[in-house]
Amino acid sequence: MNFRTVGIGLTVGMVACTALCLASQKKEKAAPGLLVPDKGRFTIKLAGQTVGHEEFDIAPAEGGWLAKGTSDIKPPQGTPSKVTGSLTLQADGSPISYEWTAQADKTNGAHILFANGVARITLEMQGARPFQQDLSFNNPLIVVLDNNLYYQYAVLARIYDWSKGGEQTFPVLIPQDLTPGTVRVVSTGSASADGKTYEGLKVNSPDLEIQLLLDNNHRLIRMEVPEARVSVIRE
Repeated sequence: MNFRTVGIGLTVGMVACTALCLASQKKEKAAPGLLVPDKGRFTIKLAGQTVGHEEFDIAPAEGGWLAKGTSDIKPPQGTPSKVTGSLTLQADGSPISYEWTAQADKTNGAHILFANGVARITLEMQGARPFQQDLSFNNPLIVVLDNNLYYQYAVLARIYDWSKGGEQTFPVLIPQDLTPGTVRVVSTGSASADGKTYEGLKVNSPDLEIQLLLDNNHRLIRMEVPEARVSVIRE
């Protein structure tokens, strides 16, 4: 499992008013559960230098949730890229579908449908015929952690069972790499950064350790990947 690409890809992507009102009411009542609305912008830094930004939005939609984000990356060396990911979720955080596009020298993308612990991936690479692949997991609660899309760690912080605590293991999919695996997540208690105190959450893969810093409402405020010298900071 090449999990090293998570967080370090930087080094190398209604008609009538009545209907509208009903849709709005439906959204307001949607999906009680683990997720809460969140919207914002992250600054992405590599070795202390700003190399990109991500706009993200997590909101109720169609009886479930839609979590989406767009990252614009301009590394000091290499080709600028734009990566967009749109993740549809059930109330408990289980994924329903995911779409991503990455624009750099070429435009690539994929559409993924999740059902019964299986991710059915249709990959579309510029200049090539669509390719389909199924990946099976032993749990429908699959965590999507795609390259250079950090809002997905905000979703992970919600899926983590804070009442239970301790170390929790989740199956994970890195869609741009077609890579399945697992992550171990554990609460680390109080943590400090820039003179402020946060709630810490550590995410471990076989290759990488990621520290999430959350506010009292478990919103993602900051993310650190020390080995990759990457910091992601909410503006």
